[in-house]
Amino acid sequence: MIPRTPSETAAVLGVRESFSLPPLILHPFADASGPERLVESSRASLALQGLLPSGANSAEELERKVLEGRYCEIRMLFYVGRDVLRWVEQCIELAERNPGQFAEGVDRQSFIDLLVQNPPGLVQHKLRKWGVADYRSIFSRAIGLNTLFGKVPPRDVLSDEFLRNYFRYADQIYTMVQSQRVHARIDAAQVNFELYSSGEYSRMLEKEWGE
Repeated sequence: MIPRTPSETAAVLGVRESFSLPPLILHPFADASGPERLVESSRASLALQGLLPSGANSAEELERKVLEGRYCEIRMLFYVGRDVLRWVEQCIELAERNPGQFAEGVDRQSFIDLLVQNPPGLVQHKLRKWGVADYRSIFSRAIGLNTLFGKVPPRDVLSDEFLRNYFRYADQIYTMVQSQRVHARIDAAQVNFELYSSGEYSRMLEKEWGE
């Protein structure tokens, strides 16, 4: 569960009337072997806990597979965060061009809070359709990792301790980002935006251009 921040108690309505935001486009972020490594990592973790047989794998081999999976997760979340923060910057630019549509106090944290805590219903529905149930953790940790790193760090610069518990560090960084200032809350009922995969968005544009 994502910790509540002081800014979440702000009662300011961030949008004066219904308004459309730019679409959030998520690009592919996993290589072909990514899902396989994640499954192996999950099985290795269960084996280390005694919940699955370890087979011929030693404890060291199981630990290696767990850490490989953690690093794969970091890579995947980092690229999600890069797309999310690009979308946030687009929203900020839109708000700056339309000051009459947004209440005072709407800033970067306002749009992050909207996406992580309470995105529009259609966006939530599409995420569930994609099999993404805990989108709050995914988006918040993706933002935390992008705050910490300017690019995906090589495996050899990350300690094993960080890899084991990276999600705890990412959660704390996200909380720090959002608690920097009290920001206006944006009511999801007052805005709308679409969520696309990059391939889906490209096909949609091609169709529009063809018509």
